[in-house]
Amino acid sequence: MGRIADLCSEIAENAEEGPEGLTLSPDLWDRLRDDWEDEDIEDALNVVRETLLNGALVESADSLSARLLEVLGAFGAEAAFKQAEQGKARIPLEAIGQLARRVAHLEEILEAYREGSPPDRRGFDALQRRLALLGIEPDMYDDVVVRPAVEPEEDDEE
Repeated sequence: MGRIADLCSEIAENAEEGPEGLTLSPDLWDRLRDDWEDEDIEDALNVVRETLLNGALVESADSLSARLLEVLGAFGAEAAFKQAEQGKARIPLEAIGQLARRVAHLEEILEAYREGSPPDRRGFDALQRRLALLGIEPDMYDDVVVRPAVEPEEDDEE
C-alpha cells in the first residue's frame, strides 16, 4: 500500500491541469513506467483526480451552504419572517451575487459527477450576465443581449 501511496503522491505533485482534467507529461509518464505498469499509473491518476474533485466539491458545497445559512438565517428574526410571510422579503443584490458565484463554482465541479442532463441554466446564466454588467454604462455593452434592469427612481415625497 505504501508504494501506491507514493505513486499517487508523485502524480498529485506533478500532474498538470488540462482541458480534460489532470494529465501527466510524456516525460513523467516515461519515468513512472520504469517502476509501474501503464494500468497502475492510470489507476493512480484516476484516484488523484477523484480525490481532488471530491475535495473541491466539499469546499464548494461548504462555501455555498455557509452563505445560504447566513442569508436564510436573516429570516429567523420575527420582523424579517413576517415580511417573508407577506411576500415582501428582500435579498440584497450583494448576497445574490455571492450566491451566484458559489453556485457557478459548484456547478462546474458537479459537471464531473453529474449523470444525465444538467439542469436548465438559462435564467441563471442571464443572472450572471446581468451581475457582470452591473455598473457598466449601457453604451459599453450594446452588443450584449441581456442588459441590467433599470430601476425607476423613487419619489422621496411621503
